Amino acid sequence: MMRVAVIGLGEAGSIYASDLPTRGASVVGTDVRGSLSPAGVDRAVDVPRAVRGADLVLSLVGASSAASVLAEALPAMDASSVYADMNTSGPADKRLLASAAAERGIPFVDVAILAPVPRARIDTPLLLSGPGIGRLRPLLARLHIPATEVGPEPGAAARLKLLRSVFMKGLAAVVVESVTAAEIFGAQDWLMDQIASELGAPDLQPVHHLIDGTRTHAVRREAEMVQAREFLDSLDAPHPMTDATIEWLRAIAGRGDAAG
Repeated sequence: MMRVAVIGLGEAGSIYASDLPTRGASVVGTDVRGSLSPAGVDRAVDVPRAVRGADLVLSLVGASSAASVLAEALPAMDASSVYADMNTSGPADKRLLASAAAERGIPFVDVAILAPVPRARIDTPLLLSGPGIGRLRPLLARLHIPATEVGPEPGAAARLKLLRSVFMKGLAAVVVESVTAAEIFGAQDWLMDQIASELGAPDLQPVHHLIDGTRTHAVRREAEMVQAREFLDSLDAPHPMTDATIEWLRAIAGRGDAAG
């Protein structure tokens, strides 16, 4: 039986930890922030004990903790395992993580999650890049998790994810702004119907997803968009909409002026 270690039991990590046993995996989880374990998931007291003996390690701790968690995990792993960094961060950060793993002889994969995990759970499509793809791809196939390879360079998946984020997080921010105004004006239902129609949605659920996800995860999404802006800067690409999205997310999170 495949043994999978899930590091980070927040929203996405808890879903992976809960769903993987239904695909035949044995799962152990741990969380650096002390989150509760999903029902039926074995809990390890720390990262080294979680990853020891694992065939696959999934890191879902957020970009700010990715490097420190990798540093804890590597000494307890051996080359028969593979480390999948599923956190949203910039390509330079992914390359640094891959370099640290390579020094320990551990296969590393930069994994980009292409949609909110609660929607399709572990059937959410993934992008894969990095030197450990050859080790990871057959494991994901056994688990029936959809994934697309985008190259051997760590950071390639991260770049595509950030480009997608410019659109998706920007779209969500515009939807929240327009619906907030419509609530004040008294036209919320009408406007939400209009947005759903333009999105080609059969009902209002996708609109609610955009609004609720933005309001719930504003802090995390602001950090993601800052990474996206840094990537756009590296391309010398203009980013006025990304700048505005960051300011609006900061305001939604209660840490800035919406007019900012």
